[in-house]
Amino acid sequence: STNYNERHINAAARRATEDDDKMGKSSKKQTVKFVIDCTAPVDDKVLDVASFEKYLHDRIKVDGKTGNLAANNVVISRDRTKLTVASPAELGFSKRQLKYLSKRYLKKQQLRDYLRVVAASKNSYELRYYSISAGDDEEMEEE
Repeated sequence: STNYNERHINAAARRATEDDDKMGKSSKKQTVKFVIDCTAPVDDKVLDVASFEKYLHDRIKVDGKTGNLAANNVVISRDRTKLTVASPAELGFSKRQLKYLSKRYLKKQQLRDYLRVVAASKNSYELRYYSISAGDDEEMEEE
């Protein structure tokens, strides 16, 4: 019976590695990456990406606790206009939490009236200005 069990375990292991190959992932552990694109406000010097990153770093919760990022391999990185939050797939990290925290940060910076957080793709958010177009035409005609 040991041979039978070993064969089953080996077959399962082979199937698992084949599945990984199909996924096209080079690393063994899958990571989920969420991107927050702040291009518009950063270009206008309205928003500081460094302070936004610090805000997220201090407030993102993992397993209901803040300050738990490093222990769970959650990494926040930034370039000039984008923040990237990478987390192991098995954590089940919430994209929704990022939207919530982004909105809270905007509120704190008193930018919430001008910027909105929009899902640009399945795993990214984008900070956009509200498009205010109604009423502009009439004002132009009166002048």
